[in-house]
Amino acid sequence: MKVNAKTGVTVHGTEAIGCNRDGRDDYQPGMTSTIFHKGGLIMAQEKGSGFEVLKNWGDGLTRWSEKWIPDALVIVWILTIIAFVLAFIWGKTTPMGAVIAWGKGFWALLEFGMQMCLIMLTGYIVATSPPVKRILDGLASIPNADQPWQAIMAMCLFSMLTAWLQWGLSLIGSAMFALFLIRRNPKTDYRLLVAAAYLGLGCTWHAGLSGSATLLVNTPNNFLIKGKILDATIPISETIFSPFNLILTVIVIVVVTLLMCAMHPTPEKTYRVKPELLDQLKLYEPPARPTGAISPSLWMNWWPGFNLLAAGLGLLWLGWDISQRGMRDCINLNNINLFFLMLGILFHWRPWSFLKACEDAGRAVWGVIVQFPFYAGIFGLFKFTALGDALAGAFVAISNPQTFYLVIYWYSGLENYLVPSGGSKFAITAPFIVPAAKTLGVSIPKTVLTYAWGDMMTDMIQPFWAIAMLAVAKLEFREIMGWLMLVFFAFFVITSAAFLILPYV
Repeated sequence: MKVNAKTGVTVHGTEAIGCNRDGRDDYQPGMTSTIFHKGGLIMAQEKGSGFEVLKNWGDGLTRWSEKWIPDALVIVWILTIIAFVLAFIWGKTTPMGAVIAWGKGFWALLEFGMQMCLIMLTGYIVATSPPVKRILDGLASIPNADQPWQAIMAMCLFSMLTAWLQWGLSLIGSAMFALFLIRRNPKTDYRLLVAAAYLGLGCTWHAGLSGSATLLVNTPNNFLIKGKILDATIPISETIFSPFNLILTVIVIVVVTLLMCAMHPTPEKTYRVKPELLDQLKLYEPPARPTGAISPSLWMNWWPGFNLLAAGLGLLWLGWDISQRGMRDCINLNNINLFFLMLGILFHWRPWSFLKACEDAGRAVWGVIVQFPFYAGIFGLFKFTALGDALAGAFVAISNPQTFYLVIYWYSGLENYLVPSGGSKFAITAPFIVPAAKTLGVSIPKTVLTYAWGDMMTDMIQPFWAIAMLAVAKLEFREIMGWLMLVFFAFFVITSAAFLILPYV
């Protein structure tokens, strides 16, 4: 065991020397470990473990994604071209007819796009508020620092449970919780901890209270009802709160948490952050309140009374709506967004702090704003040509009432890897899977739930949604991919078996 004089990091094996251009220290032949230098963070990683093979698979899949999967905006343009070609072949329309159908649908998802933006925005705002940060710091003190698996368990449960409540909150909140945990539990493997922080997006979010598809179909007058694809709303008692969904969610949380805890490396193979460099892992900080004599405009910007009035008004209306219609019918996209928006206003306490958090969160939603009209155009090609009927017929041809859910599950997972957006993807998938379900005589609520679980399946091996979290954690996706690959295999087996038996429950 040696200590690198340049970095001060303990290295098991031969001391690393030099540093090449990509930030990975060079090492001499025969050494058993390497040192990584990433954004000022120095971490030790043991080589040669049995986990290395799995990690290499993960690295390869990540490199393939980075090489061949373009930006999300380019993906939707490619899908638009494909949809036009399919409309010419199977949509029974002329080129100009396809253009007209595309244009008729282009603005059909404005409301849905805004709802998706607000889920991301409000989740970020609540996660970065001072009360939540104090809660996270307190929770980070619960695990025993000498038992690293306890920190992994805490991270897994936090990530998956908060994602079930609101996926935007989980995405940013889990990244922040990981930083609190690693400060209080320095013996914990940092890569495994960050991998655990991403589990909510891959295991529970679309089964929970902010699931795009399940909440959309319970939202009155949604675009599927307007387009006569659905006849009426589908209550969450048949999707989110169905016994099948709740039992499967619990099974996944328990199995994945135990698996992650069991995978924690031995002390000599643990990937640790250098203690004096922990401060480089920055958390969002609200702006400092001005002191001394201030102008009336500044005073109003910082007066908490406005926040109390706004939050009180919103929460009062929400309480009235629940009293009138009942909790079951009130859990939809609009009310979930209203609740978390009012919570963010209240938790940030002062207008300027809230506005700065909104400004910071706004950087994450521009892509949704630009992309959703193009997804709506694809929706128009399905809705206003015969393309939707043709694809529905294809799904009917390759399945039967006993295998339909499993086919939809696998299809949704594959589609999600290429189009990592559950909401926009549902807009282009629902026009043919819902009619296919009607033709086969199977349950539409179960079909929506199947789509939702399939949409999560490949999230954990798709780097798209991890970008914001990894920017906070200062890691690359390939460094956590190996762990996530193993979780993916376990998740895939459990859920595939579940959807194979769904027709019988």
